[in-house]
Amino acid sequence: MNQLPIDKGTRITLHFALKFQDGQVIDSTFEKGPATLEMGDDNLPENFEAYLMGMKAGDREIYEVPPEKAFGQKNPSNVQMFKRSDFSADMVLEPGVMISFADARQSELPGVVDHVEGDQVTVDFNHPLAGRTLLFEVEIIDVEPAGPAH
Repeated sequence: MNQLPIDKGTRITLHFALKFQDGQVIDSTFEKGPATLEMGDDNLPENFEAYLMGMKAGDREIYEVPPEKAFGQKNPSNVQMFKRSDFSADMVLEPGVMISFADARQSELPGVVDHVEGDQVTVDFNHPLAGRTLLFEVEIIDVEPAGPAH
């Protein structure tokens, strides 16, 4: 078995799962085909890549990832108030509904309705996983030097 350690410039085949601390699965490849990625290709956030550094084929670990190393803490200034009249009359506005807004650069900015009270709609633009400690389970299947895609 290949014993090349994961580092920049390696291609990794792995299974991973991202879970809440109570075990609820957010995303997982364990029930399907493994994922293949190159370190530094932005398929995984840099902070998650840091946990993989030095692992080898056959290694399996579960890491507890605090919010600062995952999706950050919730930022209160990312919670905005809108008037009901800012939305189309037929739009369903209830907690949990995701709405796509355009930011100042016309990039898509998703927001989730937090609550609706009278004519006030509170929308949370924080990442849905912000403020959460997550479990990152990984099983490394193969590590190889990254070269031209084959």
